[in-house]
Amino acid sequence: MLGLRWEADALLQFELLIQFVRDRDERAAEALARRIGDGAERIRHFPESGRPGRVDGTRELIVHPNYLVVYQIVPESIDIIRLLHSRQRYP
Repeated sequence: MLGLRWEADALLQFELLIQFVRDRDERAAEALARRIGDGAERIRHFPESGRPGRVDGTRELIVHPNYLVVYQIVPESIDIIRLLHSRQRYP
């Protein structure tokens, strides 16, 4: 099993998203944080479970109908590089 590392920008995106949702509905924020965390744990165990990413060398895992995690598989770990809304333009 590979290690899991959140890049600083991805972690900031996660924190801002959860705070935004928490300001409106605490339970929804907790549920969303749990879904994102569960998705991150899943790719740790099954790195190829995400679809091939839009950027070469990346993969994307849908963790919620509106959010996806963009990650790279590197020799020692899974690096989460972005957290995106499904309608967000990327790259």
